[in-house]
Amino acid sequence: MNALLAHYPFIAGIGGERRPGIVHRLDKDTSGLIVVAKNDRSLHYLQWQFKQRLVKKTYLALVEGSLAAGDIEIDAPIGRDPRDRKKMAVIPMGSSARSRAALTKVSVLSRHHDEEDQIYTLASCRPVTGRTHQIRIHLAYAGNPIIGDHVYGRRRQRLLTERHFLHASVLELQRPSDQTVLSVHSPLPDELQNVLDSLPLV
Repeated sequence: MNALLAHYPFIAGIGGERRPGIVHRLDKDTSGLIVVAKNDRSLHYLQWQFKQRLVKKTYLALVEGSLAAGDIEIDAPIGRDPRDRKKMAVIPMGSSARSRAALTKVSVLSRHHDEEDQIYTLASCRPVTGRTHQIRIHLAYAGNPIIGDHVYGRRRQRLLTERHFLHASVLELQRPSDQTVLSVHSPLPDELQNVLDSLPLV
């Protein structure tokens, strides 16, 4: 916020003083694109697009194991983990704990291996819904946790990374001023690209 306000001091107060101009959020340690509005009208219009699921979000994730080829849909409701209130979890509808529908579309981009022939998959993930920690939970639920995710993945990681390998790489939305569809891309940051480059293709 301090960096944003230094560049765009006029956004102070847009949508409230706590997160002026911020339209949506990313998990801690997830890198990539985030949308900031320059006025209240744009903020409300952009938030409406997110709420109506009109914004197309694509993330890159490096996961353990070999994901099935082709397009995968992980359709599993998510709610607060009754065993650990700091975490979310897949919770069946109608159980004692509350949960909400969650859908993530996943496709394989490439497969890699390390020196011990452990397999890793670089995947493109598109969350249709927007639940807290959704991609991380769904991939772990599918048996392919994200590399470096100490909350939903392995406690002892096979690959040493500075953080979990999840990056918001593409956002497609309508520009508030004229409803033009914008597709914005963000390349992998160096620390994640270096991890990927260290793993030969299968």
